Amino acid sequence: MLCRAAAESQRSIFPIVYRRLLSGRRHSRPIDSLTTSIRPFPEYSPKKPSIHDADLVRSVVTALKQRRLEPASEVLGHFATGFRPDHLIWSLPNLRSDPDLALALLDWFRSCRGPVPAEALAIGAHLSVVSADLSGARRLLRDGLLSYRNFVGRVIYTYKYWSSTPAVYDLLFRAIVDINRLDEARALFRHLVTYGIIVSSDSCNALLARLTLDHLQSTFAEFQELGLRWDSKSHNILIHSLCCAGKTQEAHEVLLGMKGNADASPDVITFSTLIQGYCNEGELPRAMELFEEMSNKGLAANAFTYNSIITLLCKDGKLVDADRMFVEMLHRGVAPDRAIYTTLINGYSKIGNLNAVYRLVEEMKKSQLVPDAMTYTSVIYGLARSGKMAEANKMLQEMINRGWNPDEVTYTALIDGYGKEGKIKDAFYLHNEMLRAGYVPNVVTYTALADGLCKHGEVEAANELLHEVSGKGLELNEFTYNSLIYGLCKVGNIEQAVQIMVDMEAAGLRPDAYPYTTLMDAYCKSGNMDQAHNLLREMLDRGIQPTIVTFNVLMNGFCTAGLLEDGRRLLEWMVKKSIMPNTTTYNSLMKQYSMEKNMKTVTEIYKEMCSGGIMPDENTYNILITGHSKARNMKEACYFHCEMVSKGFSLRATSYNAYIKGLVRKKKFTEARGLFKEMRSRGFVSDRDIYNIFIDINYNEQNVEMTLELCDEAMQKCFQESEL
Repeated sequence: MLCRAAAESQRSIFPIVYRRLLSGRRHSRPIDSLTTSIRPFPEYSPKKPSIHDADLVRSVVTALKQRRLEPASEVLGHFATGFRPDHLIWSLPNLRSDPDLALALLDWFRSCRGPVPAEALAIGAHLSVVSADLSGARRLLRDGLLSYRNFVGRVIYTYKYWSSTPAVYDLLFRAIVDINRLDEARALFRHLVTYGIIVSSDSCNALLARLTLDHLQSTFAEFQELGLRWDSKSHNILIHSLCCAGKTQEAHEVLLGMKGNADASPDVITFSTLIQGYCNEGELPRAMELFEEMSNKGLAANAFTYNSIITLLCKDGKLVDADRMFVEMLHRGVAPDRAIYTTLINGYSKIGNLNAVYRLVEEMKKSQLVPDAMTYTSVIYGLARSGKMAEANKMLQEMINRGWNPDEVTYTALIDGYGKEGKIKDAFYLHNEMLRAGYVPNVVTYTALADGLCKHGEVEAANELLHEVSGKGLELNEFTYNSLIYGLCKVGNIEQAVQIMVDMEAAGLRPDAYPYTTLMDAYCKSGNMDQAHNLLREMLDRGIQPTIVTFNVLMNGFCTAGLLEDGRRLLEWMVKKSIMPNTTTYNSLMKQYSMEKNMKTVTEIYKEMCSGGIMPDENTYNILITGHSKARNMKEACYFHCEMVSKGFSLRATSYNAYIKGLVRKKKFTEARGLFKEMRSRGFVSDRDIYNIFIDINYNEQNVEMTLELCDEAMQKCFQESEL
């Protein structure tokens, strides 16, 4: 009844979802009845040899036992002609005390007489297990399974007589799984239960790892009810399969069922697998909860665990948090592997933070981790995206020298980089190189080419290219259409851009906020604010969620057109609809009101912005300082300048000019002189009025050398500026 107790114990802690699976199981009798009527193994009774056959068997056995260093082929060679399969089976009982001789006899028979009988292979497997030659037993069992249909029956038939151990059935079960006869393996498990033998969980894990999810779940439940005590690895296989199928919540139920189970306690792999499952689904909070629980249990996260979380953080653009997790990993003594470095490099490449990319590559090399093709491609992507094509090509050459071949992703990254720089010839040269290397350009490659053509103003050429590849069966995606819409809007052909969006929908692709925002921007720049506003209404009516960029485009359009009241109403509508404006939204309004010299309204908007938790940026401070300086509100200008400097922001050239003039008007010459010196050190060009002011000041102070220097500088820079 031990099997029954084990089954009942595991059922009590197993998740409800699997109890339902158990109740719907369809197989042979339940374990309760099986354990009370276990049948004995059959008695082995081979047929008796004749006197002549017995003499031959005795001679062969004696020759084998008396041999010393001679190979079996020399000792038994003269017996080969008359030695039949029956003789082999009759010989084996006489060699049961010396398994090595028995196995030598089997090998000799195979070499001189051909296939070994199924019964002899089964006996040989038993003898190998007894002598702890497990690899030999596996080989014999595999040969038997591949050669004879009834081989499992022969192993069971010969088991009792040859005093084998239950381990032979683990090996037999594994051999059946190894040759991928999975239904037969399940049937063997059920059959062995009737003899009171339960295959080990370790052997059954090999079966679980090969099953589809549905069969895995049913087998897990069935074997458990039949008395198998699954271990941690078994549960981890189930959790992994559920996570791969996107059923992470069900996988979590399995984890909960493991708690308190002495045979299957959750380990690092359990938690790491489930953490990866939640990360793949974008469920960062759930992943972090498990990470914390794992730490509380004293289980140290490994590189795989950290990589799952860091990958999701990079995917979500949370590079600061990803870097913090990376530092924590180092602090806990977990050595990052190549995958983690590549993940971080790829994340920083996507946001154009090349300093971080270079730092990580150097750290990686110092750790004796050799960058692979994926690492190099990530670096190349970042360099190309940032317009550093010379460095990208240098990295490509290093990649090739290290023995890594660029693939279609690498080529596409370079093609996209050349396209953005307007170097269309270089982009198409790489496209041809890609073809010569045997890689097939995909829709992303052609989108990059089309995008480059569009940015270069060659919209018709881009259109022709895409029609050509579309005719070859390549399906265009939304990015391809978006590139065409952008290109057409850039050259002012809004009407054709609208038609492209119609074609996009006809192709079964639903436009998102990007093409709408691109069209709205084009309408705003052409002064057609009514049509831009209509596009926003159309987006909302169709359930397409505008992005903050969409609203900022419309806000900038209203402000540029002088429709400040419309801009204010848009801002109020956004707040009312819980659409959070960002700094750019407020800056557009503040800039236009500042140009209108309405600093009272600018101040109101600034306060409204800060009270809403929106932090001012460098552009905000430049707008405020320029506006207040022109309005001669120097107290306010000085206040914002101090705050700006404390936050690490800097003045623009126009802000310097306005601020210096305001200080001079207030007779604050010392402060003005300091700012003028700072402005010159940063390479900014002051306007003629400011040069005239400081030329007069230095002349009145009889500072002839500085006066002449400023005169020369004013003539040179102001002349160049007017020429430009």
